Amino acid sequence: MRLLVVEDDRALAGVLKRALTEDGYAVDVERTVAGAELAAAVNDYALIVLDLGLPDGDGADLCRRLRANGHTAHILMLTARDARRDRIGGLDAGADDYVTKPFDFDEFAARVRALLRRPRGARPTVLEAGGITLDPATRSVTRGGVLVPLTTREFSLLRVLMNRVGEVVDKTELLEQVWDAHYDGFSNVVEVHIANLRRKLDLPDNPAPIATVRGAGYRLIG
Repeated sequence: MRLLVVEDDRALAGVLKRALTEDGYAVDVERTVAGAELAAAVNDYALIVLDLGLPDGDGADLCRRLRANGHTAHILMLTARDARRDRIGGLDAGADDYVTKPFDFDEFAARVRALLRRPRGARPTVLEAGGITLDPATRSVTRGGVLVPLTTREFSLLRVLMNRVGEVVDKTELLEQVWDAHYDGFSNVVEVHIANLRRKLDLPDNPAPIATVRGAGYRLIG
């Protein structure tokens, strides 16, 4: 069973990884929001241990985005904040449980085991539009019944457009949803990925249904 620990304190992250590994789990460690989002896009984690305070963003915001993107992993919020509103905020963002630092490691391990005994969330909805089928659970895309191999970024980009079918999505929003805060908003990274996505989705007699709205953004035609 694969778990992800998102904690910027190297010493604590090391202790958590060692403790969870000794309990028989495969454990990945990330120290930033950007790294955690990329890891969660690539791997199907059973549980994510998520620190609330991270150097490049807020753990609650990351939790909210993971849930919005269909991630069903159990999320255990790890926080030094003990204010009631912070605990409630973490749970409202989609966390399943929380542990306040400093904590007892035996209790932490027990909470992990308890969460892993629970069934995971409902299977994400399969999206269909423009002759394209996108399955978030298997991370697969087909068009015309043919499997379309996409990179992680291309898959995420298409997913955003399919969740907003018929609407114009601007470049800034695509950067915020698919890339991290370190990307330059003036670069052509979105244009390059849109071009690659179109090329992969094109059929001989049926072009990819992604329209460019000049000066505004992109729209998936349903």
